[in-house]
Amino acid sequence: MTDVIHSAATARDAANVTAYLEASMVPDPETAARYMAPGTRIVFTGARVFNHPSEVTAFNAGRYAWVKKRMERLDVVPGDGVTTVYSLGTLYGAWPDGTPFEGNRYVDRFTVRDGLIVGMEVWNDSAERLLTKHGLTA
Repeated sequence: MTDVIHSAATARDAANVTAYLEASMVPDPETAARYMAPGTRIVFTGARVFNHPSEVTAFNAGRYAWVKKRMERLDVVPGDGVTTVYSLGTLYGAWPDGTPFEGNRYVDRFTVRDGLIVGMEVWNDSAERLLTKHGLTA
């Protein structure tokens, strides 16, 4: 019986992460926020910390003309009272100057408790791609 409850909770948590990501891409930060517990910290590449999806939307508006995710898979890891959900895929969109891009890898790590996101960490290749675009390689 515990496995069934565990399975239902992890399925719900994965569905809520997907719904959060879909709302974020609209972008609709207020709908995205419904999937987060109050006080959730969103930590982006470069240790940038945000406290609400609207802050992420504002940050992305300065970094990209527009950006979307191709969500290729979710890795769902049940734990003791929490579910860890990894969303893996690629970003596509346009840089602020309008230059299109695609295939920019990302990993988002979510910690979910009682159906709500309580932590989010974001990694992607945008910085590497911008360095290369400006002729900086190492």
